[in-house]
Amino acid sequence: MTTLAIDIGGSSIKVLALDDQGAPVTETLSQPTPVPAAPEAVFTLIHDMADTRPPHRRVSVGFPGVVKNGVAHNAPNLGDELWRGVRLAELLTELLQRPVRAVNDADLQGLGVVRGKGVELVVTLGTGMGAALFTDGVLVPNLELGHHPLRDGLTYEDLVRDSELKRIGPVEWTARVLDTIEQIEPIFNYDTLHLGGGNVRHLQAELPENIRVFSLAEALRGALKLWDGA
Repeated sequence: MTTLAIDIGGSSIKVLALDDQGAPVTETLSQPTPVPAAPEAVFTLIHDMADTRPPHRRVSVGFPGVVKNGVAHNAPNLGDELWRGVRLAELLTELLQRPVRAVNDADLQGLGVVRGKGVELVVTLGTGMGAALFTDGVLVPNLELGHHPLRDGLTYEDLVRDSELKRIGPVEWTARVLDTIEQIEPIFNYDTLHLGGGNVRHLQAELPENIRVFSLAEALRGALKLWDGA
């Protein structure tokens, strides 16, 4: 039962095939996200990337926006006007000729990394900022914490997004990430904070014991969890 995990991001689209234990069958394939990121262009790229992977029986998709019942409701880093109401799971099932499940990207990654004990918060640092909340392993879907205002009318995502990292450099960016953590800790009172995303490698600070860093390969194991009980 090989599962194809697809991570749709604002900067790149990544595809990884996993065996029934969640181990990678091949290396992660990554391609730049089309510009503009219209659904047709993104779906065509996904189809072409999937064709290069080993045979797989089902597909799990992480999408950078609110997803309910396989339907996209927004896509801040792809273009809301392009993606609102797009039937992700249905259209990709038709295109790939395999069953597809689609959820928010941070939710999918969180399924792969949480331990199922207490309150666990997952934060991803990439093009934007994703977040997922779990209580004893149960997901609270579509948290979208990154779009909550932090200060001066700016959101968490505005302050720690990839473009800001490139503009101000890793030292000041790290300070902003730590400030973000300081703000959200007393809100959620989490037992564990899981930090991931492509930019987590740029953090230049010692982290508290209840904060752990995870890799994309570990996170994409959530592609299997998405099918638990199916």
